[in-house]
Amino acid sequence: MSFGQNVVATKIELLRYKRSSQVATMVRKILDDKRKVLLKNIEEMITEATKARGGIWEPLQDVYKSVNEAYLSLGTNTVDSVAQSAPAVMEVDVTVKRVVDVKIPVLNVTEKDTKSMPYGFADTNSSIDRAAKQIKTMLPKICKAAEYENSIFSLAKALEKTQKLLNALENVIIPQYQSRIKYILDTLEERDREEFVRLKKVKAAIEKRKLNA
Repeated sequence: MSFGQNVVATKIELLRYKRSSQVATMVRKILDDKRKVLLKNIEEMITEATKARGGIWEPLQDVYKSVNEAYLSLGTNTVDSVAQSAPAVMEVDVTVKRVVDVKIPVLNVTEKDTKSMPYGFADTNSSIDRAAKQIKTMLPKICKAAEYENSIFSLAKALEKTQKLLNALENVIIPQYQSRIKYILDTLEERDREEFVRLKKVKAAIEKRKLNA
């Protein structure tokens, strides 16, 4: 319904605006409930993300240290060759869960082979082994941290959109409906008063004619 048009003060229009106002109020309630759920989930995700990040930074420093030692002792070509030729020993599956109507990816990390290292030992040393084991241990934690970060981003976008719709309803649409309802009610009331005065005058004129007859 366009708000740029003039209001037609009729009872039919009054009913239309009242129904629209009721629907808008109901939608506002739904959006406000959604906003609260999103906020609650974002707060929970931030807490979990903080824990996840706190548990990976220090171990990652050890991983970087081991990889750096491997580069220094074996050379860039050897380390890169091992990295490129080694088959994947971890598998990441992605499923989706919903928070309200927001799709959130969930990462599940599983090991494909836990018995042996995926490369030969002839041209490598302990720094490569240590880095590989550390990365294998850290990958599920890194994926979980990434999952939380992505979830926060997705929920925050949905929250922003929901808040914009709420603001439009609360500050523009619903007040305009209420303003138009008041205008129509005031106009109809004024018409009723004018009609009452007119009928009163007609009645008085009829009574006067009867007295003069």
